[in-house]
Amino acid sequence: MNQTARIKLSPRLQMAADMVRTGVVAVDIGTDHAYIPVYLLQAEICPDAVAADLREGPLANARATVSAYGLEQNIQLRLSDGFDNIGAGEGQDFILAGMGGTLIAELLGRTVWLKDSSKRLLIQPMTHAEDVREFLFKQGFEILFEKACFEEHRCYIAMCAQYKDDSPKPVSSAYYYIGELPACKTEASREYIKRQRLRLKKRTEGLEKSGQNPEEVKALREIIQEISEVC
Repeated sequence: MNQTARIKLSPRLQMAADMVRTGVVAVDIGTDHAYIPVYLLQAEICPDAVAADLREGPLANARATVSAYGLEQNIQLRLSDGFDNIGAGEGQDFILAGMGGTLIAELLGRTVWLKDSSKRLLIQPMTHAEDVREFLFKQGFEILFEKACFEEHRCYIAMCAQYKDDSPKPVSSAYYYIGELPACKTEASREYIKRQRLRLKKRTEGLEKSGQNPEEVKALREIIQEISEVC
């Protein structure tokens, strides 16, 4: 390992990296430059890691980063569409950062072996986090905790999930939009919830003006009200 240089992560990536358990092998899906795997090894959080990406270009970037820090023996590079080229026994903590929530839910849905309580999913969706939460809930996963951070005037969230069973406890529709963030109680989490509420309000107002989907308008108003009460 190259000890002369230490990689520095952006707040968004640092938030996801901080969720990884000590001593596990981490798999970074959609790794791009492999910044998170390199950080995890340099910080001695993980002994080994897998850096996977769908395209050759990002994987070449990852290879350059891994080589620059002298970690070729500890970080495997893998060309893979989501989990398609990842074995069930190759890691314990699986990172999905920087992708849209709808895509993340699709990739998780194709990977049945993730329903294993010894594994954890560390998810940092760029958009539509509600799609991820809804998928996790309906597939028997439990969101253990969530975090939020600011980066360049934007607000990002990340969640840690683990498979529990196929009989999940009931949750409200509002949960899909705010998840475990109320328990986070940080400025960033409060701001994220505020922006979610504003987003839903704008959606509701747009539907009302167009006279479309009165049932959706009613449901959205109930969600907005519940978010206001919870927070």
